[in-house]
Amino acid sequence: MSVEAAYATCAEITRREARNFSYGIRLLPPVKRQAMCAIYALARRIDDIGDGTMPTDQKLLALSATSESLQDLIRDGVSAAQDDPVLVALADAAARLPIALEAFDELIEGCRADVEGRQYESFEQLVHYCRCVAGSIGRLSLGVYGPAEPERARPLADALGVALQLTNILRDLREDRQVGRVYLPREDLDRFGCTLELDSEGNLADPPERFAALVRFEAARAKAWYADGLTLLPLLDHRSAACTAAMAGIYRQLLDRIAVDPEVVRGQRLSLPTSSKLRVALRAIVRGRA
Repeated sequence: MSVEAAYATCAEITRREARNFSYGIRLLPPVKRQAMCAIYALARRIDDIGDGTMPTDQKLLALSATSESLQDLIRDGVSAAQDDPVLVALADAAARLPIALEAFDELIEGCRADVEGRQYESFEQLVHYCRCVAGSIGRLSLGVYGPAEPERARPLADALGVALQLTNILRDLREDRQVGRVYLPREDLDRFGCTLELDSEGNLADPPERFAALVRFEAARAKAWYADGLTLLPLLDHRSAACTAAMAGIYRQLLDRIAVDPEVVRGQRLSLPTSSKLRVALRAIVRGRA
């Protein structure tokens, strides 16, 4: 398989599946855009294993096989990719840019936690999970962006990943609960007297005032992580900053809507209209050029 065809496959996966991230990725120059699409495509594959319909033992085997393929890729480069377009593209991207491919192992660790139905007693435990599944993507992205101060940028990218994942968790409370997943810490559920149980129609059944207090409490935490993580932007070149600002801006708008009206996530999966996403991307371009 040619490298060009491999990148085209990753770009199509990103266009089709990355409903929010694609708005930022489009703002990057070609080489960086191709690399980000390759990163997204493998991350999507890992997520799809965790969210798929295979039995638990088969999911865990598939995750282990993916980890082994990744180790082969790190050791042998494109020769280990064979005819897998995602791995071919990723190997080429890693040969061009200093992408820390080992961070994918953290993503796989987080996906294993999902498959095993792990729940979290404390916020500190939840933050570790967020660092695995989203902070890892931030660290992978830094290899593409090439910040001037990598050591300073790394914890900020990690913090932004935590903020994005906390937003995902709040957005998907009902959807996750329907498949038996509860991410919010037990200590927080107990504090606000919530269970995240479902009613007969499959909606979250906690009393409105308790539910709103819980969601707003977690949203405030996420906002603090955004405040820290977004200080990454000045360390990036203008197009990388625009990409990051667009992706983060879409999720931050989702978070703001949830915080204003927690009831919006009780019975549905919240999303922004395309027009709102485009406005966020446009603002990110202007900000990146400032």
